[in-house]
Amino acid sequence: MMRSKFFFTLLSLLVLSLPMKAQDKLFTLEDLNYGGTNYRNLQPQNLWLTWWGDQLIETDVEECYTINTKTGKKTILFTLEQINEWAKSDDQKYVRHLMNATFPYPDKPIVQVGNRKSVILVDFKEKKIVWQDSISGQVANDWNPSSRATAYVENHQLFVVDSQGVKHQLSTDGSREIVYGQSVHRNEFGIEKGTFWSPDGQRLAFYRMDQSMVEDYPQANIDPRIASYEPDKYPMAGETSHVVTVGIYDIATNKTIYLNTPDNLDNPECPVYYTNIAWSPDSKTVYMFELNRDQNDCRLVSYDAVTGEKKAELYQETSDKYVEPLHPIQFLPWDATKFILQSQRDGYNHLYLYSIKGELIKQLTCGAFVVQEVLGFNKKAKSIIISSNEANPIQHNTYDVDIKTGKRTLLDNGKGSHHAVLSESGQYFYDKYSEPDVPRNIDLVEVNTAKAQRLLTANNPWTGYQQPIFECGTIKAADGKTDLYYRMVKPHDFDATKKYPTVIYVYGGPHAHNVEAAWHWYSRSWETYMAQKGYIVFILDNRGSENRGRDFEQITFRQLGQIEMQDQMKGVDYLRSLPYIDINRLGIHGWSFGGFMTISLMTNYPEVFKVGVAGGPVIDWKWYEVMYGERYMDTPQTNPEGYEKTSLISKAKDLKGKLQIITGYNDNTVVPQHCLSFLKACIEAGTQPDFFVYPGESHNMQGHASVHLHERITQYFEDYLK
Repeated sequence: MMRSKFFFTLLSLLVLSLPMKAQDKLFTLEDLNYGGTNYRNLQPQNLWLTWWGDQLIETDVEECYTINTKTGKKTILFTLEQINEWAKSDDQKYVRHLMNATFPYPDKPIVQVGNRKSVILVDFKEKKIVWQDSISGQVANDWNPSSRATAYVENHQLFVVDSQGVKHQLSTDGSREIVYGQSVHRNEFGIEKGTFWSPDGQRLAFYRMDQSMVEDYPQANIDPRIASYEPDKYPMAGETSHVVTVGIYDIATNKTIYLNTPDNLDNPECPVYYTNIAWSPDSKTVYMFELNRDQNDCRLVSYDAVTGEKKAELYQETSDKYVEPLHPIQFLPWDATKFILQSQRDGYNHLYLYSIKGELIKQLTCGAFVVQEVLGFNKKAKSIIISSNEANPIQHNTYDVDIKTGKRTLLDNGKGSHHAVLSESGQYFYDKYSEPDVPRNIDLVEVNTAKAQRLLTANNPWTGYQQPIFECGTIKAADGKTDLYYRMVKPHDFDATKKYPTVIYVYGGPHAHNVEAAWHWYSRSWETYMAQKGYIVFILDNRGSENRGRDFEQITFRQLGQIEMQDQMKGVDYLRSLPYIDINRLGIHGWSFGGFMTISLMTNYPEVFKVGVAGGPVIDWKWYEVMYGERYMDTPQTNPEGYEKTSLISKAKDLKGKLQIITGYNDNTVVPQHCLSFLKACIEAGTQPDFFVYPGESHNMQGHASVHLHERITQYFEDYLK
């Protein structure tokens, strides 16, 4: 007994004498992965904020607070208990938390709250309900605060319920093939929804998509006792696509008209993609961009919202590659005769001021940087508030743009990754931001003075854990002149005299980036898990990725994967130059476009990569969907050389390293035909990839399946690369 006690005491002293780092906790995927059971506890502290006019509101589970814009002092506005008391809540009206409370009327003491069964408006001065709906939970539920009318889809049909609760059915032929009121063109061109209320809430613009002519892609649901056939409508590159029209419903007349858009059934050269729908301030005119199927001729067209007739063509932009409209026009709040149009026609996305006659008044921003977002307007100063990467290509910063002079004024600290939300007048914004060594700060900023007061400084939630080393730098692209940004993640106890197995994580495709001046240089949590297991992880944003301008992005036109591979191999050359990289133990992993890049690199450079994991990979672009595929590759009929060069089918014979391919069994983005065709080619060639499928999952694993996925990815490298 004495001997055991002595041993325990000695062991305790030894543990206490160890350096603090040696006692730090290790991460699990339950900690790091977004589907993990402890993931939320390891995220930086946050505040839930919204605006009531120019009054900043903090919403919490059980309270809503006002925050004084001068002092930052918080005062309770109302509590959850009070809301439910005023609502005289039954199960239909019972509100369970205030996290999503909003204040739709800048000049009225009304809060919008609710649950899955009902949305209610509560007057917190009068302490009573002033309005409630009864259709919450329907697909594409779109409520308008001006008219208090709601548009929604039920059983494929589009409905509007007016403020009096009267239900109006807008369609009768809705089906799997005739889609109403939902996102069209497979969510390309900035499209995220399918209904668009006019400013006065009296008219609703909506999409109608006829996809009856589109081929079915066979999908199976294996959950029933006998698996059922549940096909997707999937228009592949070069094949027949769907037909979209735009309807306008008028609440006052209870009638629907359709815009007299070009007939895209008979003439494939006419505009077929309708996007970025916007309304005039007087709710009488609809504006949208019309793009031909080649995506090289883009036009801004206005239509009469009463008759549906075309009024004018206000703008045209053409390209020898492609034009990609992503933003609706925005009218100046103080002048309904002028609007802001975004275009990258000078090489970078910038702002242009136009009259409603289609006359260019002037270019508002210019330079070798990207305007990433128009955040809103400072109505008093008559200026525009934007987010851009002018300060640094991998940053997001907030600027005020003077419309008269074009002068830009930085409104934040000029570092990191900032995400600002403006008040109703645009004289204030709250700014949630991070920097590589700052998990999260939240400031309240006065626009006119750029004066900021701190609302939150989040502690590092990873304190007490073994934290890897995060680094960022640049290398030259394969052209020898373009800077490419990389991130490197090293084990916490990194020793430059040792050799480390290294995994390259890659995406590489358009509309995405991996390196940003945010916390940990924007690192994915899986990289931390790998570094903890003794790997170095390297990530490089090659040419073709986003936020670097038109020419940087479009250099991959008609040859996806080729320029990207050249740049990624420059990253390999850089790794070779580092004495601590074991170049004989080099792995690669990516998902979607990154899966395509993973297999492309493994088969084009088979002596370089020992192990790879490719998730949801594109194998041949002729099996990918029309809008994305034809934008970057044209059609298989017009670019057969490009499709042949980028296809991985013929590369199956060149596979030498260990490759695991993973896909969702019901992937409706990169359909399973890609993976299966590559496996068939490997069988014929005698090469031996591994394959794993997630039943019931689509393109990305959801919930806790994501934890399983990342454990599987990790284990593959542990088995064959470590």
